[in-house]
Amino acid sequence: MIGCISSCSDDFIEVANKETLTDSSFWQTEDHALQALTATYGALHGADGSKWTFFEEIYVAMAYRADDQINNTAETYGRNLASFSNTTEDSGPNNIWKTSYAGISRANQILEKVPNIEALSQETKDVIVAEAKFLRAYYYFWLVTGFENVPLVTTFEVELQNLFPEQSESSVIWSQIEKDLTEAEANLLTEHAAEWKGRATKGAAKALLGKVYLFQEKWPQAEVKFSEVVAMDYALLDNYADNFNGNSENGPESIFEVQFSGDRSNGNDERQVFNFEISPYAFGGWELFFPSKWLVDEMKTDVDANGDPSERVYESIFFDDPKSDMYSMEATAKIPYSDVAENLNNPNYFKKYSFNTDEEFYNGTNITLIRFADVLLMYAEALNENGKTPEAIIEVNKVRERGNAVPLTTMTQTELRNQIRHHERPVELAMEFGIRWFDLYRWQRGSTATESIKSTLEAHNKPFSENFQDKHIIFPIPLQEININDKLQQNPGW
Repeated sequence: MIGCISSCSDDFIEVANKETLTDSSFWQTEDHALQALTATYGALHGADGSKWTFFEEIYVAMAYRADDQINNTAETYGRNLASFSNTTEDSGPNNIWKTSYAGISRANQILEKVPNIEALSQETKDVIVAEAKFLRAYYYFWLVTGFENVPLVTTFEVELQNLFPEQSESSVIWSQIEKDLTEAEANLLTEHAAEWKGRATKGAAKALLGKVYLFQEKWPQAEVKFSEVVAMDYALLDNYADNFNGNSENGPESIFEVQFSGDRSNGNDERQVFNFEISPYAFGGWELFFPSKWLVDEMKTDVDANGDPSERVYESIFFDDPKSDMYSMEATAKIPYSDVAENLNNPNYFKKYSFNTDEEFYNGTNITLIRFADVLLMYAEALNENGKTPEAIIEVNKVRERGNAVPLTTMTQTELRNQIRHHERPVELAMEFGIRWFDLYRWQRGSTATESIKSTLEAHNKPFSENFQDKHIIFPIPLQEININDKLQQNPGW
């Protein structure tokens, strides 16, 4: 299955005799093309295909700087990034760089080779090429939002003199992303057969393209593209928690997600590990990071008709509340907060992805990168910036009401903008794959009601916010890349 590629470090492409495999002998069949595509999806887990690279390097680098979470300072993971004391040698940004270019390189091979495979129908070629373009766009999205000015590589290079490209302006990267997604959208399938769930779809291309427009403040284009996604067959799940407990993987709210098979056969360990990373020591977890006090306080204002925290709050965090509970490694049923309060090292914990599936706390739950609730909130943001505030409130209320929060009433454009930025998006999407940080990033880089990241971090009492400088808006170009490619220029301040 293309989507389930959790351990792709040394065996992306399996053939009978690897010692005689050549470039010309490989690109012959549909199986070859699909194996290459699997490798391109596989880079979502990291250049080395390791879950540890994904969770403890890539996720950490994308998420730890934001105001919705704080890291456990007793642990080394991402500690420099969280305290804004990182250097050009920190491993997290380096792994984002390596992973992105690994995926881009594999996509470029597909774009070069697949059109020439005679055994493939034109329709099959078009779909595989479209998926490769979608993935290349996604990896460049990681790069342009993380580093901004990066090399644009659209061909698969083998000659030594071509392996040291110059950087391009970020506007050039954004243009390439738009081009790839527009071309991908035209040929991607609306839905894949059950055995191919997890592969990119037309809806995924539309949603990512809308997000790309949003990041560039192309509000009319963003509104149009998100409206097209809303008109498709996506839907909010009735149960908010089903987005994170494995009950609706690749389901109606999922637009694109990283696949984790949970396979344990033949020594495999193809799981996702958020349940360990966020769970309390008292539950057998590692508690690598926690929800920030600002987030918890903000969530407590997200209430139902009775004035109690909404369902999305109870399913997002574990906190001091009579109705709050969470799975433990040592129990198959949820444990109330009051039962363990005295044994907790921290007052608040994330709950998303924490559920237990067996006696070893093992699960293969996928990690969603884009879900329909996110699209509705981005759609609302675009509508609001286009002067359609009443229509935007309707979209926000769809998300609120699913989570059992009371609907919004009349608001001005400015009021709704602040509500989306600093309540709806962090409450609905807390902890989800770096979304909060890159929201903060785009609101500082944009020209519409520009917000200083440093001011936001300080206002929300982010630890070490006093260390934040303008250079921390983006990552430094990894030192080892600078050392091997003298055409690269370091980002300002680094």
